[in-house]
Amino acid sequence: MYRGRLIKGIGGFYYVDVEDEIVECKPRGLFRKKKIVPVIGDYVKIDVIDNENRKGVIEEIEARQNELTRPSVSNVDQVVVVFAVTRPDPCFSLLDRFLVLAESQRLKIVICFNKVDLLNESGYREIVDIYTAVGYKVILTSSILGEGIRDLGKELKNKTTVFAGPSGVGKSTLLNCICPSLQLETKDVSLKTGRGKHSTRHVELIKIGKDSWVADTPGFSSLAIDFIDEENLYYYFPEFMLYGDTCRFNSCKHINEPGCSIKEAIKLGKISQQRYSSYIQLIDEIKKSRRY
Repeated sequence: MYRGRLIKGIGGFYYVDVEDEIVECKPRGLFRKKKIVPVIGDYVKIDVIDNENRKGVIEEIEARQNELTRPSVSNVDQVVVVFAVTRPDPCFSLLDRFLVLAESQRLKIVICFNKVDLLNESGYREIVDIYTAVGYKVILTSSILGEGIRDLGKELKNKTTVFAGPSGVGKSTLLNCICPSLQLETKDVSLKTGRGKHSTRHVELIKIGKDSWVADTPGFSSLAIDFIDEENLYYYFPEFMLYGDTCRFNSCKHINEPGCSIKEAIKLGKISQQRYSSYIQLIDEIKKSRRY
């Protein structure tokens, strides 16, 4: 048997990279009986049944280090969350949603603010400062100016990275800049709606160097977080953790309770009001999901 990595799945066929050669595979019938579904990013063992046409059968799926559900990809080291500073204008509640999901998977997080050539620094400096103050690594990029491309490329080396973010923010363009041989399809932002057009139609793991993989994922407009309990949400806001243990009540949810250290930190400017607004929005969403 050969060991490889599952990089793409289309129409019931799975494509496995085995030492830089791609083998088209079907999973063993036993997987279907046990309702085991291969996931992009899986390390697998295969039998090659047609060497000339590079066709095989997936015989074994190795234990996963982790697994994301949306996008569906396994064995991920980090997430690069990409948002444009404009065109399309950033939705910061959506950005915080991405961060909460990545935090819940205990993944390393890098935030990339793209298209900085379209605004003066004063137009995006405040939001950059908010997330660097939290402790996130923030990289500013422009494919037009070539700014930040080398720094972003260094972050991808020897890791499996999910590129996440809404459509139209330039994820595929950035990857083309980092690895020109990829030639990923790109599309402009719609002038009518101001939103991005989807250029990535499915999750695919792309090899950009030895032991360096990127999952280029379709853009998202919403991401469910209903698997997170209401009382646990604040753990996924790292800056809240500095103050939450000193609230007057151990059961404080940091909303209406007196003696809340997090709300006090907001008043003192130590926690961003914008981040707190995202927290309240997500709490409301979790509450509503529990009613149905």
